[in-house]
Order: sequence, then structure tokens, then C-alpha cells
Amino acid sequence: MNSTQLIESYYKAFNEKRFEDMLNLLTEDVVHDINEGPRMIGRKEFTTFMKEMDDFYDEHLTDITIMLNEDGSRAAAEFICNGTYKKDAPKLPPAKGQKYKLPVGCFFEIREGKIARVTNHYNLNDWIKQVS
Repeated sequence: MNSTQLIESYYKAFNEKRFEDMLNLLTEDVVHDINEGPRMIGRKEFTTFMKEMDDFYDEHLTDITIMLNEDGSRAAAEFICNGTYKKDAPKLPPAKGQKYKLPVGCFFEIREGKIARVTNHYNLNDWIKQVS
């Protein structure tokens, strides 16, 4: 599987809520840089994060565009995150089933056919405005 197919498979599994398949595309020591949050290292931490996010949000990604460097070791993706805020998240506005639509950028490092780093970026203030 080439790097484009790897990233496509990652987002397809996300959209289909096949989180175990998604996690299998990651290295054991995956680095996860959370938007406006801490850096997490390891598949176990990534799994915990995904379970928590699935409790708070129902999201589906559309308009996904993937870009690669020449050797496929780095990738970027841009997409629209279409979501529903299901349950109150800590330090954020109360959840009442609000819908949101948010542009997101994500950067990847790819090593030995797996994703070794995931760095997401979106405008948190825009999201807060949409759900407030």
C-alpha cells in the first residue's frame, strides 16, 4: 500500500467507525499532536483518545484532499469535518446535539508503511462559535 492509499484507508476506517482498522494503520510508537492539546505517544494513548472523542462527537469527513512529499514519508490532508456535538466535553460549551462544519488540516509522518505521526489543526474558536 502506498502512502496515499494508507491515508485514504485511515480516513475511510474513521468514517465507517472501524476504529480498530484505523488503529492498525499506526505504528506502536505513533506520535499524536492534538489541536491545542498535549502530545501523546503510543497506540494505546491514541486508542483512549479516539474512544473519548467518539463519546463526545459524531463526525464524518468529506472533501478529503491528500498531498505527499516526493518519497511519501510525509503527507498532509485537508478536509471538512461534519459533526454533531453529542455529550459535554470538559472545558467546552454544553452539548445539545449541535451540528458543526469545520475545515481541518492534518499532517502525517509515514514510516515502514504505517502512520508514525498525526498532527491535527483546526480553528477551535470557530468550533466554539458554531456550537455556542
